[in-house]
Amino acid sequence: MTYQDTLEWLFSQLPMYQKEGKSAYKADLSNTIKLAKHLNNPENRFKTIHVAGTNGKGSTSHMLASILQEAGYNVGLYTSPHLKDFRERIKINGKDLSKQFVVSFVRNNKPFFEKNSLSFFEMTVGMAFDYFVKKKVDIAIVEVGLGGRLDSTNIVTPEVSVITNIGIDHTQFLGDTIKKIAIEKAGIIKENIPVVIGETHKETAPLFTEIAGNKNAKLFFADSEIDTIYSSDLIGSYQKHNIKTVLKTIEVLKQQNYNITLSHIKRGLMNVIINTGLKGRWQVLQMHPKIVCDIAHNKEGLHYTMNQLQNESYKRLHIVLGFVNDKNLKSVIPLFPKDAIYYFCRPNVVRGMNAEQLKNSFLEKGYIGDVYNSVHDAFINAKKLADIKDLIYAGGSTFVVAEII
Repeated sequence: MTYQDTLEWLFSQLPMYQKEGKSAYKADLSNTIKLAKHLNNPENRFKTIHVAGTNGKGSTSHMLASILQEAGYNVGLYTSPHLKDFRERIKINGKDLSKQFVVSFVRNNKPFFEKNSLSFFEMTVGMAFDYFVKKKVDIAIVEVGLGGRLDSTNIVTPEVSVITNIGIDHTQFLGDTIKKIAIEKAGIIKENIPVVIGETHKETAPLFTEIAGNKNAKLFFADSEIDTIYSSDLIGSYQKHNIKTVLKTIEVLKQQNYNITLSHIKRGLMNVIINTGLKGRWQVLQMHPKIVCDIAHNKEGLHYTMNQLQNESYKRLHIVLGFVNDKNLKSVIPLFPKDAIYYFCRPNVVRGMNAEQLKNSFLEKGYIGDVYNSVHDAFINAKKLADIKDLIYAGGSTFVVAEII
């Protein structure tokens, strides 16, 4: 199989939650445990930091990786979903794994995958862990895919567990209340393993305190324990929350004799993009007109990006917007500014929300905009109509951003 053949098999033969939704979701660790055993339990042969949360997981994971790279560690990074290339999910020191490794891993293990009907995510987690062992990483940052308790990544025993925040998202899997979702995220808390909570909320703090106490896990609330934060090349205003989470996590690692200096921290935060290749977080694509894209896609994430958007200076605002079809539009529409021209589009995935439906939902609330045949078409039209003093914002879904960048 060529690399392209391998990708097509991974994407089309087996379910992939990010593209298909609920039909691809497996709330069970049994297959992952089988796969880990088949691979000689690679998760037990390298150190990890396990990162969960509704928003900020990716940014937090990449910041941690960048700092540890600056400190001289050989750092693995597992995140999802990817924006442009599948190999973005699995990196060492910012470098994507090789196409050859993807091909050989799938070829060597395909009979086992097919016999056990493994999901896309289960196979990808196994691939990452096997790669990290073979490349002898000192430590890997492992981002939860969905939830925590039953996520395929939840077979690791980390140096520290991190939960960035809790918000309403993926309610069909995780529950329809903050408390239910928090219980799922808290499923990554392990016996005697310290846990850092990024943002304190009155609804969830007692829950985290109780669960951590029952597991004898030291608990830290980053937003109430970190006063000084440092600058980062991730320029979204919301990153200040993630930076506090990262700084507290680094403090915990230092207590475990990791050699990380203030210089490593500052350089790591200022070089996240260079060190790790992170994209899509308040990413400025060009100036004149200024074009910004951001993958924020739920109420909590969009709250921060829309606030930052309102603080920008521009003559007119153009918003290229698409969502996936499980999005609760009632909760997010009020966050968007009405003094903007909207370009409604459907991201090119099975889960993409119908653009006409999206337009109608916005127009009945007093917004102005038209439907376009694709993300590309919407973006091109926004650029055609924008003056050099205007601002174009593209987002609503990871997949919208992926198609644009």
